[in-house]
Amino acid sequence: MRIGVMIGGRQDLEGLLARTLELEAQGFDSAWMPNVFGLDAMAAFTVIGRETERIELGTAVVPTYARHPVTMAQQALTVQAASGNRFALGIGLSHKFVIEDMWGLSFDRPAAHMRDYLEALLPLLRGEETHVENDSYRINATYAVPGTEAPAVLLAAMAPRMLALAGGVADGTSLWLSGPDTIESYIAPALREAAERAGREEAPRIVAALPIALTDEPDEARQRVGKMLSNYGGIPSYRAMLDREGAAGPGDVAILGDEQALDEQIDRLQDMGVSDFSASIMPVDPEAEGRTVAYLLSRLAKG
Repeated sequence: MRIGVMIGGRQDLEGLLARTLELEAQGFDSAWMPNVFGLDAMAAFTVIGRETERIELGTAVVPTYARHPVTMAQQALTVQAASGNRFALGIGLSHKFVIEDMWGLSFDRPAAHMRDYLEALLPLLRGEETHVENDSYRINATYAVPGTEAPAVLLAAMAPRMLALAGGVADGTSLWLSGPDTIESYIAPALREAAERAGREEAPRIVAALPIALTDEPDEARQRVGKMLSNYGGIPSYRAMLDREGAAGPGDVAILGDEQALDEQIDRLQDMGVSDFSASIMPVDPEAEGRTVAYLLSRLAKG
């Protein structure tokens, strides 16, 4: 299982670059950046990709409604060109309150929108002559960027139809705050079944992003994480996954405790088929980040 780290937040571009260079030097496999209310993640990774050499760069995730598939493909291939084909394109629907209330766009028929979007996006990423006419798009175009390969496309998927697209059409899923019981009993089987129906040989990637901190006071840390991430508990899609997990809030799916406790929780993710663990390191106390990074590096050293 590959181990990466979530970056972003309120950092500026220089801070993001410095952080990613540090993660690469330490040996982490990947850096994952949300595309929320700050810097554009793909634009940032175009800069970062030029300055790094090995680390995978992944978005977690870019909303689709505001970007035409042609625009998304051009931007993704530009990151590929800048990074030497080290980019993973995580995309998602976002949420109704963002798309409608903030951006003034329609959030109607989200699963159908994503199906139509992928029908256009995937051949564009492959540099193919793309002729698509569906309910959402009419595209006749080809966009080729020399030296690039199509990036992996990871779909933020929680509902059944989205999981079917993630496993059967895209390359897997990018998750946030989906707990281990939910991944094991619901997400992973749905992805595998979709891949089998589509006749795909490779198992879909499962990128599981979860809050984590090495701490001797897990109960207090869980309360702190719950407060830090409390806004997610009221968002319908995340609320549904927390309810499926039997979790009262985001703190209840955080990976917290001493080395043995963290090992047990991360080993379980690996055993159930999670391909990538994306660590959202939580500052539950002033020294938590340093301890947690050291712990994750020890896991990487074990292979």
